[in-house]
Amino acid sequence: MWCSLTDREGPVCALCRIAACDAAPGSKTPPRFCPMVTEPQVLERSSRIYLDDEELRRMAAESSRTEAAGYCEATRVEETMDFARRMGWRRLGIAHCMGLMREAEAARDIFIAGGFEVFTVCCKAGSIDKESMGIKDEEKVHPGRFEAMCNPVGQATLLAEAGTELNILIGLCVGHDSIFFMHSKAPVTVLVAKDRVLGHNPVAALYTSSTYYRRLRS
Repeated sequence: MWCSLTDREGPVCALCRIAACDAAPGSKTPPRFCPMVTEPQVLERSSRIYLDDEELRRMAAESSRTEAAGYCEATRVEETMDFARRMGWRRLGIAHCMGLMREAEAARDIFIAGGFEVFTVCCKAGSIDKESMGIKDEEKVHPGRFEAMCNPVGQATLLAEAGTELNILIGLCVGHDSIFFMHSKAPVTVLVAKDRVLGHNPVAALYTSSTYYRRLRS
């Protein structure tokens, strides 16, 4: 549902059709709800963070170089390796879903072939009983059976112990990925966003939200 521009309580850049932020300064007039109009002080304050943090500034710069070097040519797998190389990172961690073991193995093989040292941790590491976390039997995927809870804190901790410099997510569940972001010691990037229905291509639901998946808008 589209939000009201008159009752807005925060940025709504998704509704913009001008993109003044991506044009030369002064060449386009931003809409009245643009955060460059409504909250310039917040953006100014945030831009100073790059200047105050040398490592963050370098990551931002190398990300831009990776973008330009492989624009519309390099796959995300290749861009991930390019970015890591530019940052001088050699130890990569993969936090992956149990259901994407083959994909995680393929990624590991590719990264090793690219000259990296790779560590992988699956989501069920630790075999934590869901019931110990307050999950009722009827709330399980398969009631009546033991089910191990996904353990993103354990994944992040094991990768930190391994000394990884960049962690890569492959298919963690919604929510569990958020927990991993919160607990990862190293920077994190996502290679695969889980979507069990759409073959791990969640954007397909957005592409078809006016046709096959229009129920999502109702």
